[in-house]
Amino acid sequence: MLRNKRLFLLVAGLVIMAMLAGGCGPKGEALAKSINLDHGTEPPTIDPGLSTDTTSVQCVELLFMGLTRFDAKTMDVIPWLATKWEPSPDGLSWKFTMRKDVNFVRYDPATKKFEKKRPVTANDVVYAVRRTLDPATASDYAYVLFIIKNGQAFNEGKVTDPAEVGVKALDDYTVEFTLEQPAGYFPAIAGMWVAKPVAKEAIDAGGDKWTEPGNIWTTGPYALESWEHESKMVMIKNPHYFGAKTVSIEKINWSMVQEDSTRFAMYENGELDSVGVPAADLDRVKADPVLSKELTIAPDVCTYYIGMNNTKPPFDNVKVRQAFSYALDRQKLIDTVLKGGQKPAKTFACPGIWGTPAEDPNFKGIEFDPAKAKALLAEAGYPDGKGLPEITMMFNTSQGHQRIAEFCQQSWKEVLGVEVKLTNQEWKVYLQTVKEDAPQLYRMGWCADYPDENNWVLENFHSTKGTNDIKWKNAEFDKACEDAAASSDPAKRKELYMKAEQILCVDQAAIIPVYYYTRVNVTKPYVERTFAALGGEHIDEWKVKAH
Repeated sequence: MLRNKRLFLLVAGLVIMAMLAGGCGPKGEALAKSINLDHGTEPPTIDPGLSTDTTSVQCVELLFMGLTRFDAKTMDVIPWLATKWEPSPDGLSWKFTMRKDVNFVRYDPATKKFEKKRPVTANDVVYAVRRTLDPATASDYAYVLFIIKNGQAFNEGKVTDPAEVGVKALDDYTVEFTLEQPAGYFPAIAGMWVAKPVAKEAIDAGGDKWTEPGNIWTTGPYALESWEHESKMVMIKNPHYFGAKTVSIEKINWSMVQEDSTRFAMYENGELDSVGVPAADLDRVKADPVLSKELTIAPDVCTYYIGMNNTKPPFDNVKVRQAFSYALDRQKLIDTVLKGGQKPAKTFACPGIWGTPAEDPNFKGIEFDPAKAKALLAEAGYPDGKGLPEITMMFNTSQGHQRIAEFCQQSWKEVLGVEVKLTNQEWKVYLQTVKEDAPQLYRMGWCADYPDENNWVLENFHSTKGTNDIKWKNAEFDKACEDAAASSDPAKRKELYMKAEQILCVDQAAIIPVYYYTRVNVTKPYVERTFAALGGEHIDEWKVKAH
């Protein structure tokens, strides 16, 4: 998923403040009823079928239930809307048994009352999957469901009958998926936002406005109370949620502050209780006797990378792409700008993802090599950058992304003699720009939707089965990804994924992996929270003690 990163763009650190005292936890401790969080930007959408980035997915995680969910601590796939699941002996179909106590609810902002609409059934899962795959929906994430039989064919208009898509309700509370090929990771995909059940009645009635307060029907631990676009959003606890008794936070007040420095200043002023630490403040935080105790730095399953539009000169030339990658001193970026314990990236998929060669000593990747960078640029016909067309790098509006872009700009000037212009756009606009006509250079982050290399190489850069915003096509890469996805031999899959990463990041240098993320947060001691690596934060599991 894209990081503002999600795409979660990077998603700003969560910002939490206890508002109202009251209520007791299971141990009798007094808990606060309300917290303040920050999206870091306006969510592009909260429609499960249209979400692509971490900000949108975070909202969907709280408002809608999926068949499965990731455990916030272990990253294991656990039951949620489904109580159990099992594959067929040949691995080509999966049967999910659903809970019978989950309902669609509508919150009316005018009366401030909840209305329980109807139970969620297997037919709602079928509808949601077909809707995401329907070309009329124009879902940018439909490709994740191409593993389902006829999913891609239906999305591309080659199959026109939705009943031919491999998902059907066996009864009201049993749904069966038929796949194009065996996929042991499918239970994770089945729980993703693009497959979360939505109510056809609400969408038919609301049209493009069905996700607005008062129109939206939800199923998760929270419902949507209000949404003042570009300003704030409020979610309220759903009393009809099957696990409502375990949800202690009754209201989430979301703000949309883009500036890292503003958020951190509010934290230091006591206005916010948990926030990401700007790189510019990290040394001071580590040295401060109070702030250092509130600091958490932990690995994340995300990679920061620079995309290159492979159809736009000069990045249609592989030697130019390689030169720009070899000219970037990733460790220096970490040591002088980021300072958060990140690691230089040599692969697209980060450590913690099954099948990645990120920590394989036999995978060298592209490392900082100024002499090689200069030689490659000269071989491409641009000695010392002479003759290059104007080059622009774009980033989504953020102080942190700007600092990284400026470092890259300076590096390319010092090593290659190339002047690179910088420009920025607001997150929602930026996502659309990258999708429709990616700039020559652009920053992006990718965080795992599920912990398997398939989610990284095939679903991002396969020429027909992935988003492929870099507009790149390589038959050998595509085949390696396809063969790995189809194989049931773990050793063979790993071998193929190493080959795919070698082509993507080194031989063709279609992207520039920059660094593997870490989570860098400060949190007040009275906030009890988890740091979910997959699928959005489980705020319904958090607690804020009265203070």
